[in-house]
Amino acid sequence: MRLFLDANILFSAAWKEGADAFLLFELAQAGHCKLTTSGLALEEARRNIARKRPERQSALARLGKLMSLGREPGQAHLAIAQTHGLPDKDIPILAAAIAQRADLLVTGDRRDFGHLYGSSPGEVEVIGLAGAIERVLDTLE
Repeated sequence: MRLFLDANILFSAAWKEGADAFLLFELAQAGHCKLTTSGLALEEARRNIARKRPERQSALARLGKLMSLGREPGQAHLAIAQTHGLPDKDIPILAAAIAQRADLLVTGDRRDFGHLYGSSPGEVEVIGLAGAIERVLDTLE
């Protein structure tokens, strides 16, 4: 299962040792899922960590090595993403998840992505952190 991680999930995983979001990285290290993100999402996470918890920048750098930086979206992916009622800043995130053929787009951004939770725009299911962890754990049974 391929999981595309939004910037807020990356930020949360780096925020402190043992964060819930870090469990996705542990599951990936154990071979139970594959993690991917986009350059845009990773850069946003880097900016936010540098501003709010600069001492955790090295943690984010370590996490970055445990996932792939996937293909950036093309015009066709952006066109699909534009039809789903997202703010302009979030269209490239959904488009990148579609371009990378992720199974899940994992985001904690309920304000902007909440209306898409549980749906699959562009064949990528938008889901929160707890749901993503549950989905990966379900594949182990």
